[in-house]
Amino acid sequence: MEPNHIHQEEQIHSSERKGQKRKLEEESVELEEDREYSLSSPDARQTIVSEVNKQVEILGITFSWKEFDRSTAKRATHVLAELAKNEDVVNIIVEGGAVPVLVKHLEAPPVLSSDSNQKPYEHEVEKGSAFALGLLAVKPEHQQLIVDAGALPHLVDLLNRHKDGSNSRAVNSVIRRAADAITNLAHENSSIKTRVRVEGGIPPLVELLEFADTKVQRAAAGALRTLAFKNDENKNQIVECNALPTLILMLRSEDAAIHYEAVGVIGNLVHSSPNIKKEVLQAGALQPVIGLLRSCCSESQREAALLLGQFAATDSDCKVHIVQRGAVSPLIEMLQSSDMQLREMSAFALGRLAQDTHNQAGVVHNGGLVPLLKLLGAKNGSLQHNAAFALYGLADNEDNVSDFIKVGGVQKLQDGEFIVQATKDCVAKTLKRLEEKIHGRILSHLLYMMRVAEESVQQRVALALAHLCSPDDQRTVFIDHNGLELLLGLLDPARVEQQIEVLNKLKQQLDVLNKQKQPQEYSLLLNKIKQQQAVILNMPKEQHDSAVALYKLSNKASTLSPMDAAPPSPEPQVYLGEKFVNNATLSDVTFLVEGRRFYAHRIALLASSDAFRAMFDGGYREKDARDIEIPNIRWEVFELMMRFIYTGAVPVTLDIAQDLLRAADQYLLEGLKRLCEYTIAEGISLDNVSSMYELSEAFHALSLRHRCIKFILEQFDKLSDKPGFSSLIQGIIPEIRNYFSKALTKANQHSIFGYSH
Repeated sequence: MEPNHIHQEEQIHSSERKGQKRKLEEESVELEEDREYSLSSPDARQTIVSEVNKQVEILGITFSWKEFDRSTAKRATHVLAELAKNEDVVNIIVEGGAVPVLVKHLEAPPVLSSDSNQKPYEHEVEKGSAFALGLLAVKPEHQQLIVDAGALPHLVDLLNRHKDGSNSRAVNSVIRRAADAITNLAHENSSIKTRVRVEGGIPPLVELLEFADTKVQRAAAGALRTLAFKNDENKNQIVECNALPTLILMLRSEDAAIHYEAVGVIGNLVHSSPNIKKEVLQAGALQPVIGLLRSCCSESQREAALLLGQFAATDSDCKVHIVQRGAVSPLIEMLQSSDMQLREMSAFALGRLAQDTHNQAGVVHNGGLVPLLKLLGAKNGSLQHNAAFALYGLADNEDNVSDFIKVGGVQKLQDGEFIVQATKDCVAKTLKRLEEKIHGRILSHLLYMMRVAEESVQQRVALALAHLCSPDDQRTVFIDHNGLELLLGLLDPARVEQQIEVLNKLKQQLDVLNKQKQPQEYSLLLNKIKQQQAVILNMPKEQHDSAVALYKLSNKASTLSPMDAAPPSPEPQVYLGEKFVNNATLSDVTFLVEGRRFYAHRIALLASSDAFRAMFDGGYREKDARDIEIPNIRWEVFELMMRFIYTGAVPVTLDIAQDLLRAADQYLLEGLKRLCEYTIAEGISLDNVSSMYELSEAFHALSLRHRCIKFILEQFDKLSDKPGFSSLIQGIIPEIRNYFSKALTKANQHSIFGYSH
């Protein structure tokens, strides 16, 4: 199972672009006149258009070695570069025809016989042109225009300016500006990346990695980084030019800007290229990359974590080596960084490492579990998924299962609101993986924790096992080892009142300490009060978790269908049939209901219930009566009840079910009661569940009562704000205890709550 890294490629693109913008903005160009350019009005726009036209015209007529021309051309390139720093002005510059003249000035003017031996502003005009073109290329729509104007061959030539023996600051600057311009031209443009290689741009860039000036090194690495991304031929040529040894040395540089670019180049070389990844590892990149995890530069840390994740993608041995060389601790520290991208990339790397059996326990042992679980609550889909994938790997190790449960990991996995479907699937597989391991020594360890651990841990174990243990182990966990009482304790509203009472006593003690002026004891007690307040604030969540766990436990134990739930008759019964219902033929008893006669047969009534047997065989006056008056029952209710006695079946609708239930309870007709309970249960709602529960108690309707309880557990959150809810919960706790105790003791032979739901 591979993680769904939605933003990984975008992350690499973003890193390139951010780095390039930083470079371009690093050195401001000072103009001879301090100007501010704005498009705030039509007049301002026209001013800028005029300025652009003026500078383009100047560049068109100053291509010579004359000192005045060079000075004027240098200033014109600087003005255009300053204007281009405002992206809103870039289009005006391009539309004004600046690209061809800037490209022209990327090369030195021809030397004429009339020129002196001096070359005024040597390299300066070319530098200004390269800088301005690089700024124009920030907008992707202008990249191809600049290339088509012939910029690339000139830029590649500028990369070689140092080879003529000159080694001045101006040479360094023009080389750097040329490399930066190539970076921006090739950014996210595959055809231009290829053109740079065709024009011979890669070998000089690789050579420049060893240049004395660190800014040139950085610019060359930035260009190679862009050229390598998603371009296999460029990658191969960079490696063939022997760039790897120098890049790996750069990883160890104390200059953050250098090692940031170097790790970025290596990351792009390795991306989707297993052969190059192998070469990079053989060249000794692993340890310096791990070292960058503790860099002071967060961008280098992020790139290093991403690269380690790529190293660990498929090679199991490499996963182990990464851990052995000390990567786990800094990666776990990065999980807790305030920088979201650092958290995302470290989770990505740990996710890859956690797919190896040898690493899983080590990640947890070093404290990786809790911060990974915390990241499930992030609002970023990619970060969530990386964390979920890492947790999926950690759950594969039996030694980690107890730790998952001890820190409340099962609840966090269940409660998470996940943005991406792939994350939801990953979390579901993690829970399934944990569930499959709850047996043998792991179950024994969890049961041990339920006996000896602190109360909060015992509660978490009980909550988790309600979801994860098999039906065969439910009696062991919840009856024999007190798991049911732990869940009911969390559910009980009285627990909140007890904790509030504890809090009030602590506050009274605090007042005493304040009067006695004991600052040290006061501070300690104040912290204790804050902890107690946190406990109380978390109790509604614990109640909810307990209700969910009990509902889950009931579902796992439920095995019977609604029809199976009806109890069998104590003895085989033969029904007289539909034709004898209210039929005077052979009738030997008549009931008077609402003034109407209902003809019945003692033999059918005697067979139906103990209530009728007592009526006709006991010492009641009805024993020998021919006509028996039935008070307090409506005719249609009585008729349905008698129809059930004669046929064993009757349609029960919701509008008559409660009256029929009352009659069935009065005459001890258990089968009819069950049919009524089932119909009433189908109508349970948030508004009536409390009254339905009271109805079940009034008429000893156990199945209905259990359905009410199950509904309350299922809809706990929605019901919790309703008046009287705490009293209702306190009232049902004994019934929950009784029913689970009986059902689980019988080894789950019957449905926990009577009906499937």
